[in-house]
Amino acid sequence: MHRNLQDKTGFVFIYGAGLESQIWSRVIEGLDCPCLPLEFPLRKGSFDSRSRLSLEDYMAHMKNQVDEWGVQRFVIVAHSIGGVLALRLASELTDRLVGMVAISAAIPKNGGSYLSVMPFPNRILMSALLHTMGTKPPESAIRTCLCNDLSSDQASEIARGFTPEAVRLYTDRINVSVPDVPKMYVKLTQDKAIRPSLQSKMISNFSPQSVRSLETGHLPMVSNPEGLRSILEDFLTDTEVLR
Repeated sequence: MHRNLQDKTGFVFIYGAGLESQIWSRVIEGLDCPCLPLEFPLRKGSFDSRSRLSLEDYMAHMKNQVDEWGVQRFVIVAHSIGGVLALRLASELTDRLVGMVAISAAIPKNGGSYLSVMPFPNRILMSALLHTMGTKPPESAIRTCLCNDLSSDQASEIARGFTPEAVRLYTDRINVSVPDVPKMYVKLTQDKAIRPSLQSKMISNFSPQSVRSLETGHLPMVSNPEGLRSILEDFLTDTEVLR
């Protein structure tokens, strides 16, 4: 990486369950700073190879990618279940972390898990479904919950590429607090996967200095990459001014 880029503050991107790092490509292509879209472990292997992974395995795999990156200061951008991983990752990288952006992200309290942020009835139902039906929803649910504002072709691509995760990504608890850095929450007003009312609770847990809204469903990096990119650029500018 060119030295001038190494000296800039960058973005580390964490996607949500079932997705891949290329989901961020249309956001990243217009950013004038270093960007690292993280990959989850054993992505190209069979589900059996991933099924016993713990949340710590996910975190360690991502931390290795950040450790090998040449950029010394960065903002973590976390989407959906990626918020849980981001909190855990941030606790390991406090000397390099300068900010955090949560996009319709799950933000559990210290000692919580992804499941713990769900409303009580949903939590019980989702726990049962994870252990009986696995972590890949039916295609109809992917289209309805994740892709409600996407084109048919975009929804088909998301559904076709959806990769089931290890159950422990949803159930393992993290024993870390929200980092003491500048924070922003991006609320998605048309989201049917993590609905706005639940996002409001996540905002309370996160205590960000600012909240921005996008009128999109769960995947703004697909439906409105320009709008999301603009929000990230504004946050980075504000963070640099504060430094």
